[in-house]
Amino acid sequence: MEFVRTSLKESISIEKLISFHYFEYAKGYEFDGEQHDFWEFLYVDKGEVDVQADDRSLKLRQGNMIFHKPDEFHTVRVNQEHKPPNLIVISFECLSPAMDYFHNKVIALKDRERNLLSSILQEGFQTFYPPFDNPAIHHLERNPNAPFASEQVIKSFLEILLINLIRDNEDNAGRQTTTKLSSAQKEKAEQQAVQQIIDYMKQHMSSSLSLDEICRAFHLGKSRLKDMFQSQLGSGVVEYFKHLKVEEAKTLIREQKYNVTEISAILGYGSIHYFSREFKKMTGMSPSEYAKTAKARIHS
Repeated sequence: MEFVRTSLKESISIEKLISFHYFEYAKGYEFDGEQHDFWEFLYVDKGEVDVQADDRSLKLRQGNMIFHKPDEFHTVRVNQEHKPPNLIVISFECLSPAMDYFHNKVIALKDRERNLLSSILQEGFQTFYPPFDNPAIHHLERNPNAPFASEQVIKSFLEILLINLIRDNEDNAGRQTTTKLSSAQKEKAEQQAVQQIIDYMKQHMSSSLSLDEICRAFHLGKSRLKDMFQSQLGSGVVEYFKHLKVEEAKTLIREQKYNVTEISAILGYGSIHYFSREFKKMTGMSPSEYAKTAKARIHS
């Protein structure tokens, strides 16, 4: 019997990773701009940002991703009127002709793509050493204790992300789509339920939500609620609520409207000492230290 070996085609292949950044910018930040011979995308994880790409001036909101093609000059500016943004910026070398699709593209990511991007981010944090928030650093230092095959995982996830974005465009153009399986429908329903709970948490940032209160609000058992959060976010429910509070605290600090004591009260912490302890546990620095770094980024 003859066995035929079929070479697998690669429509998108990322050759090299150049930079991996996660920025938390303060109001008034301006990036002078740059131009390079490789691809880069910027994703707005939170807030809003103004982007200049060659002769295009764009306002990007949470959930938007812009692609900068090779040799495109681009800058970033944080408007004083907007909430300070959190941005994911990744640059890479890819010579595949299919990348032409991303010329001048601004895309609103769907849940599937956002989850992929989140996986890339978490893998990158384990694969390379910080800092991840310095726009002047374009050298990736490998972490010798990174998980097995972590760099290959980043490459694969990036390629799948790009493939999914192109496929979504084909689906929107009216091409035939694959019939969704019931398991996929259940997964989507669970994602929507978790998102509704997260929205509920965001609406109650000033309170101390308990597991019981969330269960009553959404008519869920504790075990089911915990399983959903672990499955979708890899986090406990209460831990995720604490994470949201600290993220909101970081945004309020960068807005520079309130002092640390006021922010502690706005977010419903029992005392400023408890707030400072929780903040430092999650960020590695105290609220006042974080405020100093935010101001330093503006001046730099």
